Amino acid sequence: MGKRDRAMSTLPPLPQPKPENQKRGRRSRAKGRAFEDLLDKTFAYYSEKGYAQIEKTPEPMKVIRSMGQGRFLACYTKGAQPDYKGTVKGGRTVMFEAKFTEHDRLLQEAVNEGQTAYLDTADGLGARCYVLCGYATGNVYRVPWGVWKNMKRIYGHKYVTEEEIKQYQVQKSWNDRLLILE
Repeated sequence: MGKRDRAMSTLPPLPQPKPENQKRGRRSRAKGRAFEDLLDKTFAYYSEKGYAQIEKTPEPMKVIRSMGQGRFLACYTKGAQPDYKGTVKGGRTVMFEAKFTEHDRLLQEAVNEGQTAYLDTADGLGARCYVLCGYATGNVYRVPWGVWKNMKRIYGHKYVTEEEIKQYQVQKSWNDRLLILE
């Protein structure tokens, strides 16, 4: 047994989740993936039409332990970046952090410190930065970064409800794409 194998064998076992939590988690992840798929299709449409080139930012991670059957325990190797980055026709940089919830509100802390720092820097350099908020109702909102960052001052609390951000609602086109850049 090598030095690395001994170190890996000293890790504590992972706790066993409760079945009802697993079911809720699977459902939530599926809805989050559907939201992300809608965004991916929307940005692909903008690219095909020559309006913008916006791509998903991969999250770099390091594998800590293989759990077999294609599963592994991993950690992110650096602070998270916004979910989508790109350029719109004319040269403007845009960045989007995408958040989905099945609840009636999205917490400000859903955007982590690393993402906040990245968006602050990009915003300071002139990029258009937004948080795309998806709710279980199927509605999507494009909240400007300055509004998201100052929600405590604007709304009086560190979360947003659909009612509070309705002015930022994104419309859908005839082909079910989001009109995010409109």
